[in-house]
Amino acid sequence: MLTRRRRSLLSSVLAVFALTLVVASTSPRAQSQAPAAVRVTAITGATLIDGTGGAAMADAVVVVTGDRISAVGPRASTPVPPGATVIDAAGKFVMPGMVDTNVHLSLYGGVNDRYETLVRYNTRQPEIVLEGAQLQLKHGVTTVRDSYGMLLPLVATRDRIDRGEAVGARILAAGNIVGWGGPYSISFALIREAGLTLFQEQMNDQIAQGAGEDLVDMTPDELRTAINAYLDKRPDFVKFGGSAHFARPAFIGFSPEAQRVMVEEAHKRGKKAETHSTTPDSLRLSVEAGIDGIQHPELLGPRELPDALVRQIVERRIFCSMLVNTITGEAWKKHLKDREAAEKRIADDAAKAKTNGTARAKTSAEQRKDAADTGDEMMMRRKNAQKLIAAGAVVTVGTDNYWAAAAELSRAPKVETQDHGIGTVLGIEGLVELGMTPMQAIVAATKNGAFAAGRDKDLGTLERGKLADLLVLDGNPAADITNIRKIRVLMAAGRVVDRDKLPEVRVLSRAGQ
Repeated sequence: MLTRRRRSLLSSVLAVFALTLVVASTSPRAQSQAPAAVRVTAITGATLIDGTGGAAMADAVVVVTGDRISAVGPRASTPVPPGATVIDAAGKFVMPGMVDTNVHLSLYGGVNDRYETLVRYNTRQPEIVLEGAQLQLKHGVTTVRDSYGMLLPLVATRDRIDRGEAVGARILAAGNIVGWGGPYSISFALIREAGLTLFQEQMNDQIAQGAGEDLVDMTPDELRTAINAYLDKRPDFVKFGGSAHFARPAFIGFSPEAQRVMVEEAHKRGKKAETHSTTPDSLRLSVEAGIDGIQHPELLGPRELPDALVRQIVERRIFCSMLVNTITGEAWKKHLKDREAAEKRIADDAAKAKTNGTARAKTSAEQRKDAADTGDEMMMRRKNAQKLIAAGAVVTVGTDNYWAAAAELSRAPKVETQDHGIGTVLGIEGLVELGMTPMQAIVAATKNGAFAAGRDKDLGTLERGKLADLLVLDGNPAADITNIRKIRVLMAAGRVVDRDKLPEVRVLSRAGQ
């Protein structure tokens, strides 16, 4: 529910914007002869946390002209332009909009109830992409990088938001993970091609968009042609499978030369290239190929990140998009509880075997099962994440936020850890649990996120000339990171967003999300 003060604040701001639009559009002749009035808004009195990691500025003024910040500084030296709409933020805190560097806004596959959902809702992909983008925005996430999904509806929705035809978090999309074959393939989900339904085969093609498993077999020259054909479909960046997805062993996906080819061709187009590599050696090859980013760099199965590889990542300023939300908070508490129960069961079973004389050496498969039951991989993921943070890597939050099954097709709702919007908030909060200060977590979620997106000239910090993506908060996030939840005013590209109206159309989300 809106408080009386917040209703008054939003109403006054939105009313001025509406009046400006009415005046500008009253006369068709005037509209054709004179440009529409430019919105000017001033946020006054807040403590400014600009996203650079520098000291906060008390009693600041942020002036927004159109979609960009035209002035920012102390009230004493930063005048409010005549006629500006003033948002009195005394006692509040203002920070940049947040960035999630790995989400999934479209439906893209799955089995059982998720498969049923995909079949039923596939024709509504554009609505679902927009719904996800609006849920992200509702929680203060103004930019997202979608690193795997349906390229065509993602690009179409991205363009609608960029043109101002729809409200939602700014989208940058990769489409397919190059070299993988879609959601019902060996490379993505350990599913054999033989026996697939026609719909599943069509889904594989819709996701792959000509950049699937066939590319792994190509010569370097053939690969250059193929990756450029994919880039012609207008993804914002390239993500390739440096290794397999879930399989153990996670075989290397592309040769070192092939990886260099993809990185080079992406860079020629002014786009970033990143890898999904889940073994130390496959990750090393991707780093040496010149990648810009790593998805889930902490995820190397049972293996610790080698010190030499950590140094390379830090020295080359390769951004590390960490899946923090699944190794911190309630997810971590659940893991510790499950680990304790599994360890007790394993010990009890061993004691019984010794007592009844059936004790024997466990097979390697049994040992792997015990390790899975006790969550050894989870323990190593957390250790690797903390190692990268301590080493000074460029860390971002990449949550893998995704759509679960539709409510009517599922017996139980998905936990919120990877729900759109709140999953990102949980990830940012989790960075503090892993050892960051709240200010460092803010930088990871803003400045570093913009760097990963290749948009740091426009986004990520509150500086003159940058796009006006910002949050006015009721509490100080530099003192308590959970205050990023206390959004009083949300602005995206210079426009105040009514968060209570998001998402505008619910297709898959639940009330309260």
